[in-house]
Amino acid sequence: METLEALDPWDDAPLIETAEPLYLGGPAQLLAVLREVAETVRSVLLIAHNPGLHELAVALAGSAPPAAERRLRAKFPTSALAEFTVSGLWGDVGRRTTSLVRFVTPAELRDC
Repeated sequence: METLEALDPWDDAPLIETAEPLYLGGPAQLLAVLREVAETVRSVLLIAHNPGLHELAVALAGSAPPAAERRLRAKFPTSALAEFTVSGLWGDVGRRTTSLVRFVTPAELRDC
């Protein structure tokens, strides 16, 4: 919840749903939450903790550019962002349906 509060103010208020499994969930629990997203939802910002979030991101990396995937596998620091595209239905989310678009760490944002 602290991470979410740090993102405020929003230009347009998003629909925010909290789920207890996100707090210290492992990759299987986090993936299960994604698979329960309504098919009408176009995008999701999943905020969770490590090591579960890091392990899920690595599992979903799919056909990522090699440099981005290497960086993702090496470390997923606090406040990092892994952006994925999802082809197909939320209920089918997995390595074959996702592609890593970009991986950004807080250190990279300081350089902007």
